[in-house]
Amino acid sequence: MWIDHEKDRREELQNVPIPTDLHPIVQEKQDELIEQAASLGITVVITEGFRSVEEQDALYAIGRTTEGNIVTYAEGGESYHNFGLAIDFALRTNDGSIIWDMEYDGNDNNQSDWMEVVEIAKELGFSWGGDWPGFKDYPHFEMRFGLSIHELQRGERPDLEE
Repeated sequence: MWIDHEKDRREELQNVPIPTDLHPIVQEKQDELIEQAASLGITVVITEGFRSVEEQDALYAIGRTTEGNIVTYAEGGESYHNFGLAIDFALRTNDGSIIWDMEYDGNDNNQSDWMEVVEIAKELGFSWGGDWPGFKDYPHFEMRFGLSIHELQRGERPDLEE
């Protein structure tokens, strides 16, 4: 009798629940990012972390079936946010405003605060949406753990340890 172990694995993965929060390592690295940026006088604000499939679909609709400019090319279940593996950020200025200004230098060291945050994030293991070929997502960081969206959709999940 032939046993299809791959089929068994696929069926097992189909039952893996979709995450409902940030992956613990992503959460830990997010907290380190905020702390390291603060040590440079930069206040990072996390504007988005885990995002449900429904929330992703609502964002996808913007500029298509609802008013506004297109903000994402990922439908629900096609974003690393949907698997707790991505965060978006902004900066808080010295006057308390929240900005997405890549030129802002609030710590007055003649360097873009935005790019200082990007450098820290990359050192912590995040990839940056500003490095993507094509559509640039400058406020976006993600940790893929070697997994594609297709693998995540099939039920693969990153380990809980680095």
